[in-house]
Amino acid sequence: MTPTEMADPNPPSVSRSGSRHLRSAAWGAIWLLVAIAAGEFLSLAYQKYTHLDAGSYGMFWTRREWLWTHIGGGLLTIVLGALQFLPQIRCGYPRLHRWIGRSFLLGMLVACVGAVGLILTSPAPHAIRIAFGATALAWLVTAFMGYTAIRRGQVTLHRRWMIACYLATLAPITFRALIRIPGMMEIAPPMTMIPTLLWLSWAAPLLVYGVGCFMIRTRCAAAMRHERRSDTPTGVTPAPESA
Repeated sequence: MTPTEMADPNPPSVSRSGSRHLRSAAWGAIWLLVAIAAGEFLSLAYQKYTHLDAGSYGMFWTRREWLWTHIGGGLLTIVLGALQFLPQIRCGYPRLHRWIGRSFLLGMLVACVGAVGLILTSPAPHAIRIAFGATALAWLVTAFMGYTAIRRGQVTLHRRWMIACYLATLAPITFRALIRIPGMMEIAPPMTMIPTLLWLSWAAPLLVYGVGCFMIRTRCAAAMRHERRSDTPTGVTPAPESA
C-alpha cells in the first residue's frame, strides 16, 4: 500500500465504485418515474381515442388519420426506447439491441409524418404550430446525431445522443406533466402558455441533461488528474497531457 493510500481512507477505486452505485441508483429512480408517467400517458391515450366519435377526438376528428399515425409511431418509440436502456438487452443481446434501435427510428419517422400532417392541417395559432414543429425537429436531430455516432463507432457519444433523443420522445409526457402543475396555466393566457410549455417540454430536459453531462465529464477529468499526480513519485515531473 502506498503512503497516499494509507493517508486516504477512501481510495480512488472505492470512491469510483461508490459513485457508480450512486449513479446507478439515481438512474434507476429516474427511469422508474419515467415508466410510471409513460404508463399513465399510454393508458389515457388508449382510453380517450378508442371511442370513435367526434366528442372524444374534438378538433382532431376530421384529422384523426394523422393523429393515429402520430400516436401510433410515438407509442412505439416510447416502448422500444425504454427497452434500449435495459443492460440485459444492450449488453447481452447486441443484435436485438440494434434491431430494436432500427424499429425505434422507423416508429419515430412514422410519428413525424403524422406530426407534419397535423401541423399543416391545424387551425391552431402559428405559435403553437411552430412549437409543435420544433419538438419534432429536435426529435429528428437528436436521433440523427445518435445514428451517425454509432455508424462511426463512437459508442459513448451514441449513447449520450440517444438519451437526449429519448428525452425528446418523452416531450408529450413532460408537456402533460407541466400543464398539470397547480397554477401553471394561470401564469399567462393559454395561447401563450401552451407554446411556451411545448418548447420547455423538450428544451428544458435537454439543457439539464447537457449540463449534467458536462459537469460529470469535468469532475471525472479532475479526478483522473488528481489520481495521476498522487501516483507520481516525489520529485518526478508528470508527463504533459496529450492534446
